[in-house]
Amino acid sequence: MAHSHLIAGATGSAAVPTIRKIGLADLKDALSRGADDFLAMPTHAIFLCVIYPLIGLIAARLAFGYSVLPLLYPLATGFALVGPLAAIGLYELSRRREQGLDVSASDAFNVLRSSSIGAIVALGLLLVVIFALWMGVANAIYIDNFGYKPPASAGAFIHEVLTTEAGWNLIVVGNAVGLIFAAVALTLSAVSFPMLLDRDIGAAGALLTSIRAVAANPLVMAAWGLIVAALLLIGSLPFFIGLTVVLPILGHATWHLYRKLVVADGTPAPTYRDDSERIRRPAADFPAALFPWRK
Repeated sequence: MAHSHLIAGATGSAAVPTIRKIGLADLKDALSRGADDFLAMPTHAIFLCVIYPLIGLIAARLAFGYSVLPLLYPLATGFALVGPLAAIGLYELSRRREQGLDVSASDAFNVLRSSSIGAIVALGLLLVVIFALWMGVANAIYIDNFGYKPPASAGAFIHEVLTTEAGWNLIVVGNAVGLIFAAVALTLSAVSFPMLLDRDIGAAGALLTSIRAVAANPLVMAAWGLIVAALLLIGSLPFFIGLTVVLPILGHATWHLYRKLVVADGTPAPTYRDDSERIRRPAADFPAALFPWRK
């Protein structure tokens, strides 16, 4: 029974929601709404995403010499692969704000009590596998062109990439392969995670709907993918600090993009475990609001 619920949701069979055709103006509006959500709830969003700059800095600090340099670009662009999972709390905040509900920092973690949590974890693991494969392939492409020896310095690495045949090959092949990974991840996750917060549809229904949404809007969704990749790359400079703003805006915007792509229907909403004793704190009470179990 639990396995069936994870795959097919509350109904026990894969739902087939109606998909809308959208245009570039809808992408602009989704980004605008995402920015508005971020401005209205900056404390939550920055906290939820600050871990990513820290991960980047720690990874760079632990790397020996300049061995991390060849993976910085794949790592930055790879955030697009796991971004939908990382932004799950942001979708919840946007969902609550859309419904006119009170929003506190702890609401971002409501997903942990949702009946859709199994499906969300399953799809999250799928994205993590795709990300790990991308990093492995990117490293293999670098080794194939430059060997195992790490760059002598950052300047030397940039010079070799931009002025040598091996560097040009690295750029062309690396970006081409990365585009394939990004297209797969986008197709699987464009609306699947927001949908699991909104409907108890199961992993199969969410994946199928995401694939159908991309197939119905191939050019617009390709443009969305390019926008996401460009903003993530910009946000990764310098040292991933810009991701503290870029990630929350994109996360909130993805929720609004889901609303534009998928028509609301009678699919049951997820149920939540009773947590009536949870102490709620206002969003302004930060960072104490992030620890609702503390008095």
